[in-house]
Amino acid sequence: MPPSGPGPDGGHRVRLLSYNIRSLRDDRRALARVVRACEPDVVCIQESPRYWRPGGQAAWLARRTGTEILAGGGRVAAGPLLLGRPGLDVLAVRDRLLPKTRGLHARGFATALLRAGGSAPFSVTSCHLSLDPAERYTQFELLPEQIEPGEHGVIAGDFNEHPDGPGWQLLAGLLQDGHPTAPWGGTFTSVPDNPYQRIDAVFATPGVRVLACGVPHGLPGVGEADLRAATDHLPVLAVLEIPAAGEDWPAPAG
Repeated sequence: MPPSGPGPDGGHRVRLLSYNIRSLRDDRRALARVVRACEPDVVCIQESPRYWRPGGQAAWLARRTGTEILAGGGRVAAGPLLLGRPGLDVLAVRDRLLPKTRGLHARGFATALLRAGGSAPFSVTSCHLSLDPAERYTQFELLPEQIEPGEHGVIAGDFNEHPDGPGWQLLAGLLQDGHPTAPWGGTFTSVPDNPYQRIDAVFATPGVRVLACGVPHGLPGVGEADLRAATDHLPVLAVLEIPAAGEDWPAPAG
């Protein structure tokens, strides 16, 4: 997998990790080891702790992974959290609390507009969508609104839907689905009871180059036992090349 940093065409490569951490209810030290081994620039967290010292627990995770809190983690985002390595420029925060169906969980989006090195600004959204099909489809419809017109953007998270679902197909018609665009690593993201589901993903606008995306295995210093002990999801790691400021690349064919 390519490293992060300046790219050969003047853009900037960003390693982005998406991870459902199940409210840190499992082996949190194993989880921190997994995150560190992925060497991410940006981490899209789902199910950040919401009810018991949420700010303190988010700060603990940031300290243990060598990152800083960028957005989310509060009552507005309602679970999603964005972490990032020191040195990223945070240009704006666009957290959003979503309309709630009576009797279901409150949900939201954690979004930040970022700049890495000499890159153009790009937005990153972490999301965790509903288990209810009708509510989930409405949330899929709202996700593209987190990206301003003409902006480079990334949407990552736990979509609680398979790639053949209507909401997933809606989003994949607008954005690049990272894993089929640049397959790398493993495909399936649920452990241990449903190992053959792909419900977690990274999507990117057409102007972002997806260089690699998938479930990491064989991480240095991290065994399969850590991946299974950390949470009930596997992480998704992507390398994305953001164009340089003032430049655009043609959309990928197909």
